[in-house]
Amino acid sequence: MHEVPRVNPEEIYPKLRSGEALLVCAYDSDARFRQVHLEGAMSLEEFKSLQPTLPRDREIVFYCA
Repeated sequence: MHEVPRVNPEEIYPKLRSGEALLVCAYDSDARFRQVHLEGAMSLEEFKSLQPTLPRDREIVFYCA
């Protein structure tokens, strides 16, 4: 199993603002997503539905609160 690198908000924020990265809330529950989503984040369900069409050169940042 590979270790997932952790990023801090200061390093990822510019990438999110510029569109270089996508922010995905890692909760399966829509109710939980509504409670803890960050501005600009997509739900895990939305990510799964869009995954086949997303550009492969964009960084994807998953988070949970």
